Amino acid sequence: MRKKWLRRIGIAALVGVAGLNALAYFHAGAMTRWAPAGERTQRPEELSWVQRAGVLLTGVSIPRPENSLTPADVGLAFETHDFENGRGDRLEAWYVPVEGAAVVSLLFHGYAAKKDTMLDVAKGLVELGSAVLLVDFYGSGGSSGTGTSLGIHEAYDVRAASDYARQHWPGRSLLLYGQSMGGAAVLRAVAELGVAPDAIVIESTFDRLLSTVENRFHRMGLPATPFAQLLVLWGSLRLGANGFEHDPVEYAASVRCPTLVLQGGRDRTLSSEEARAICDRLGGWKHHSEYTKAGHEDVRSADPLRWKKDVAGLLAELRS
Repeated sequence: MRKKWLRRIGIAALVGVAGLNALAYFHAGAMTRWAPAGERTQRPEELSWVQRAGVLLTGVSIPRPENSLTPADVGLAFETHDFENGRGDRLEAWYVPVEGAAVVSLLFHGYAAKKDTMLDVAKGLVELGSAVLLVDFYGSGGSSGTGTSLGIHEAYDVRAASDYARQHWPGRSLLLYGQSMGGAAVLRAVAELGVAPDAIVIESTFDRLLSTVENRFHRMGLPATPFAQLLVLWGSLRLGANGFEHDPVEYAASVRCPTLVLQGGRDRTLSSEEARAICDRLGGWKHHSEYTKAGHEDVRSADPLRWKKDVAGLLAELRS
């Protein structure tokens, strides 16, 4: 009788482990492959407990991000450019020229976003005298492909855009500006792919991929272990890359150019400690600036005057 019960318990445990891994595999796919249609799942803190339970069973739904605005909608003349990322995808970018500009700023959006979400930042940089190239990562907006790798493969898009800018606007300083996932892709491109910008701005960027997945569970009021680890594991296998090594803090140690780290004080996606951890590892001139009224990816809209002062300070350092 005892052996019979032990065998049943063992089978139940195996079924439970298999079920948990199957669920993690399904969720990893939902987070890295866009849904064919429908509405995007709300943020975790906006969901009821019943809705949260439903998301745990069915996974998030994120339709392919598509641009709905252009620079013309914010009063900026622009050109559309296309180039390859070296991984089989074609990237679309908007170039906003500024006469006599000594700097061209490349803008990289966050997770499940697209380049039109960076238009406010683009306008601010143009007002500071920088030309701007807004880039759609693969799988988003006007670029080809589908899905995302949360900044891992997007680093190749950063490299392709940087090479394109160096070729088409030689003699200008290159500023890379990344929001959230875009910041992680920028740091990875510098550390792993040899990209050498003249200055960097990273805004609302997580310290490690595992941390940002854990934070998502915490925001839902759920324990992160072991599901966050399983989610990163199966996501890694689906993407063909080690998500546990996707570590912007470690990438930051390779940065030697002037870098500005921007963080929202009301950001529920990541903490001030994560931003400071990245800043602490940076080499060369660096400055961390926390905007007490800002949330995730909206520091300029929260305090445009302070943003202008911070970025102008970086540009002054770049020109010195």
